[in-house]
Amino acid sequence: MAKFKVAMDWLDICSGCEMSLLDIDERIVELLKHVELTSTPITDLKHPPKEGVDIGILTGSVGNTDQIEVVKEMRSRCKFLIAMGDCATFNPLPITAMRNFFDVDDVLKRGYVETESTIDGEVPESEMLCRLLDKTTSIDKIVKVDYYIPGCPPDADTIFFVLSELIAGRIPVLTGKNLRYD
Repeated sequence: MAKFKVAMDWLDICSGCEMSLLDIDERIVELLKHVELTSTPITDLKHPPKEGVDIGILTGSVGNTDQIEVVKEMRSRCKFLIAMGDCATFNPLPITAMRNFFDVDDVLKRGYVETESTIDGEVPESEMLCRLLDKTTSIDKIVKVDYYIPGCPPDADTIFFVLSELIAGRIPVLTGKNLRYD
């Protein structure tokens, strides 16, 4: 039987979701018997293959114009899209949405001009640079999401459960201990 192809990417994140994926521990060996990781932050391959994947996983909130393109590309190249972690699942939580309380120009000025370690700083301007969005947002505000794995970060058991259910051809239904928001 052919392996399920899985692609993963991260957006505005703390990388806690990726650490939870690794916290599957030795069960990851069992998963890899059924899954081929095509592109992930862990493998450092940047784009899902053009021929597509079975499962796409996105973590973090959408905060700039390049990330909008990442989200659209993943959606177009996967059969099932999973938004993993509270930042991806909900209209972002404070860790990635702190800047939502400020004007974008003020955020850039603070980051590039006013920091204590900056000398003669200026906000970079170039056509080649992505632009910050006015507010960070969840993935489902950009594209259709098929499955959500909540948590900050999500529990490793929940991640394993969802992937195992999809591999087995079942729709994952989060209940009980797998439906947590902590």
